[in-house]
Amino acid sequence: MNNDQPTHASPCLRLNDKAPDFTARSTHGVINLSDYSGQWLLLFSHPADFTPVCTSEFIAFEKAADKFQALNCSLLGLSADSIYSHLAWIMNIKERFDVDISFPVIEDLSLVIAEQYGMIDETSVSTATVRSIFFINPEAIIKTIIHYPMTVGRSVDEILRVLNALVATEKGEVAAPEGWQAGDPMLLSPPTTIEDIKDRMTNAQNPVDWYYNKTSGTGD
Repeated sequence: MNNDQPTHASPCLRLNDKAPDFTARSTHGVINLSDYSGQWLLLFSHPADFTPVCTSEFIAFEKAADKFQALNCSLLGLSADSIYSHLAWIMNIKERFDVDISFPVIEDLSLVIAEQYGMIDETSVSTATVRSIFFINPEAIIKTIIHYPMTVGRSVDEILRVLNALVATEKGEVAAPEGWQAGDPMLLSPPTTIEDIKDRMTNAQNPVDWYYNKTSGTGD
């Protein structure tokens, strides 16, 4: 792994930006971002192969792979390690934990993708990527970005919760309240006119107040 500092600053990607395109080698062959057009993509980086926290995460991602697939979402891992390191690590996970990693892992030896996506921790003494997650929608728009420190593992259950909420709120008519889980009541978007307020308070199924109205609880 290259331990030199990046030669230029990482861009500041924001929510609703177009996800930067890329072409990279992976454990499943050459991959382009455009290969995932029409589906959700969870792009996540890890600091290094053969590390305990990353191994625990990969096992958890794989065990939940069918849940991501049910939401029309593919998984794609990334680190600055080589493709050969990725392959050896995946084989080791199979040997030691009896788990087959089915999703591809891309190599980013030159850190081009890491810098495009702002994955480099600017306070770090190395070029190891932080634990970054990018939720990219079927139109290649970034909908959520989450960064974790190297010492804290991600919760796959929470990642699935966020993805479920993104899918459920995609049309913009409802929002997910704190702690929302799939199937729970959602919140209607607040009214923007006096007439809308009157209509909401008269006709809403569960009006707590004019700005706070729950749905029936389907989450759809």
